Amino acid sequence: MTLWTVKVGTTLLRGTKQLNTQEIIDEYCKYIAKSKDEGNQIIIVSSGAVGLGCNRLGMKNRPTDLNSLQASAAVGQGYLMSLYEKAMRKYGYKVAQILLTRSDFESRQCFRNASLTIKKLLDWNVLPIINENDSISNEELRYGDNDTLSALVSTAISADQLVLLTDIDKLYSSDPKIDKEAKPITDVHNQKQLTDLNKTTSEGNNNWGKGGVKTKLTAAQIATKNGITVHLADGRDPKTLNNILNGSRGGTVFHPNPKPIRTTKSWLAHALHTQGVIYIDEGACFAIQNKGASLLLVGINKIEGSFSANQPVQIFNSKGNELAKGISSLSSESLRAEINTCVKNKKSKVVIHRDVLVLTSELYI
Repeated sequence: MTLWTVKVGTTLLRGTKQLNTQEIIDEYCKYIAKSKDEGNQIIIVSSGAVGLGCNRLGMKNRPTDLNSLQASAAVGQGYLMSLYEKAMRKYGYKVAQILLTRSDFESRQCFRNASLTIKKLLDWNVLPIINENDSISNEELRYGDNDTLSALVSTAISADQLVLLTDIDKLYSSDPKIDKEAKPITDVHNQKQLTDLNKTTSEGNNNWGKGGVKTKLTAAQIATKNGITVHLADGRDPKTLNNILNGSRGGTVFHPNPKPIRTTKSWLAHALHTQGVIYIDEGACFAIQNKGASLLLVGINKIEGSFSANQPVQIFNSKGNELAKGISSLSSESLRAEINTCVKNKKSKVVIHRDVLVLTSELYI
């Protein structure tokens, strides 16, 4: 049994000259049902609510203001789910809608609850269909793209494979539309290669989708670090999904890290929106990186931002580079007061325990 996450992009769901939206979803669902019949479990992360809403409203271009985007999503989300429900009903499967925002992953308990809900639906042999809650989320809560959301969901439920269906056949060394010398990249084997690609890739997207190649690279970074194989594949021909579900591969395959981080660490590194920055000295850096130590009050040099106790923060070294993320046991106000009166001794307080600290500097090596 393989646990798959399949992310379907907005551009694909708007249809083509050959297939309209309903026909495309029907084709995807046919292959998903076939794979489920064979004992596999599948989750869909589906974009398209805004695009389909705009289509039903007769809009020629995607709105740019937040309220119009939210209203378009409200129109399109119900229609999108009805298409999936109709398609899967033919094969005897029920579907379930799950709408998420970043706030749903902001606490460890909410992260766990989301994963348990998805797993229960899988136990019931229901097809979970997940989307960002575009109709109510504001700019501070938005993931900004369903590529990232698909990677976070895959991590939460410990998926085996993530398929990113898009309108390109594979990853290239540069934009093939501009650079005739662009070379196809069929395999990405490690985090350093992924990081280098992310640094040299532009944000480019189309008029309808929020994502681009860069967001897919970010999703691949998150998923592969958690031991998940990622396929970047051309979904314009739905048979591509069928081939991958049957053991083939995407145009570009991002291979999983042989030493994946634990789910809790992934939540700390990727799901949380940090509230402030703690700068630490070289001694604390060494202890955290090489001795598996917690962050003690004695090692803190400076605090930036305003945060409460038990909120997530970034940890920077003395050069201003991010070293880690973690949950601070003290508020920024308390930390500033304690730093000013701190007596450097062996009984220094634990500010961030090792169990809620992750070394982000090592995530993409």
